Amino acid sequence: MTEDFKLLIGGELVDGDADMEVIEPATGAPFMTVPCGSVRQAVQAIAAAKAAQPGWAALPLDARRGHLLAFADAIHQNAEALTRMLVREQGKPLAEAAGEIAFAEVFIRHFVTIDLPVEVLQDDDQRRVEVHRKPLGVVAAIMPWNFPVLLAAFKFPAALLMGNTFILKPAPTTPATSLMLGHLAKDIFPAGVFNVVTDMNDLGPTLTDHPDVAKISFTGSGATGKKVMAAAASTLKRVSLELGGNDAGIVLDDVDVATVAPRIFSGAFMNAGQVCIAIKRVYAHSSIYDALCDELAKLANDAIVGDGLQQGTQIGPVQNAAQFQKAKTFLESAHREGRVIAGGEVVEGGGYFIRPTIVCDVIDGAMIVDQEQFAPILPVIRFDDVEDALARANSSEYGLGGSVWSADHDRAYDLARRIDSGMVWINQHLDFAPHIPFGGAKQSGIGMELATDGMLEFSQTAVINISKEPVA
Repeated sequence: MTEDFKLLIGGELVDGDADMEVIEPATGAPFMTVPCGSVRQAVQAIAAAKAAQPGWAALPLDARRGHLLAFADAIHQNAEALTRMLVREQGKPLAEAAGEIAFAEVFIRHFVTIDLPVEVLQDDDQRRVEVHRKPLGVVAAIMPWNFPVLLAAFKFPAALLMGNTFILKPAPTTPATSLMLGHLAKDIFPAGVFNVVTDMNDLGPTLTDHPDVAKISFTGSGATGKKVMAAAASTLKRVSLELGGNDAGIVLDDVDVATVAPRIFSGAFMNAGQVCIAIKRVYAHSSIYDALCDELAKLANDAIVGDGLQQGTQIGPVQNAAQFQKAKTFLESAHREGRVIAGGEVVEGGGYFIRPTIVCDVIDGAMIVDQEQFAPILPVIRFDDVEDALARANSSEYGLGGSVWSADHDRAYDLARRIDSGMVWINQHLDFAPHIPFGGAKQSGIGMELATDGMLEFSQTAVINISKEPVA
């Protein structure tokens, strides 16, 4: 794959109206320069997508599937280059980056198997009523920096299969892999169907305000999601928002601590804790509290923290300088409001590294418990009454995911049904797949992604009601 990075607008690879540096989080220093798009270029991308949309929608569904399968093939063929670039710009370890690229391919291949045939609601002597699903038009996706490739694959396969055209706007700290996707897409999709425009966090208003953008699909923080929703109101465009989470894991008194501790640890510290559906707080029963804290501390102390390109690295750096500063604020909270039994410090030298941190003897109301850390820091809160633990888990304004850990599946299931979140796991966390709907409750989002539910988010329902009564 070429190292000549360009924007993709209207089927052409073009320079940006400016350039921007990409910082390698493992060093804290720039490692490459890529094009940066402008308002003018964003408007060009919208116009190109709008012009291409009728022709794309007119293609038979199998033809659109063919283009997407070819794109999946291209990702597979270039997986190593994409993986290494993802490590350098995002920071995650090689194994996690390789998994992200592989999952993106898998998600595309799954979406092409979904079919949305005409649904017949009634067909009798009186009337025939059909429900059709039509494309919306131009879809713009505003992306986060934690999973720039995989989360794009949550969106563009569904949008394109429905007959929409697509504009991908990556986060400014992780633009390179998205530009590589654009390079691959150029010779696979008709001109204007798939576009990639980078920015310095200044093109969101252009996309959300523009009347020719029919839908915004946003993944990111709640604060930015509210701005997206407010801006989209000017044209009443469709919006789907996948926002933050403060997922609680409730650990009951009957678990085998040695068995569940590694699963909880991986559910909390994948991608250095920078996962919207990671475990952000653990409620552990008093009878196993100390043992669980000790096991988690051992795992944290043994974890290998370092450059994601180095073999054996388990936890990479925090992705960017701003998030690194936020994480250090949470570390201060951890030392002030709890007892840090592992980690609790930054790794001196270059890069944005934080040792995985376990915080015990902390209570609800502490910053480290009530707010989403999005960093390798995990508070563990003691409880005696499971109903009290449930109430505290549900007290958050967020409702993305949650989990229950117990040797008794019936007991866990009863509790899981009462957790106020869009997704709940039993004896696992972070388990998701393209055929499983993905979305949150409360302030964790609006709309669904993945599976048939995710496809429907990129469609307009059209009802055709046919009278069987004679008119002549």
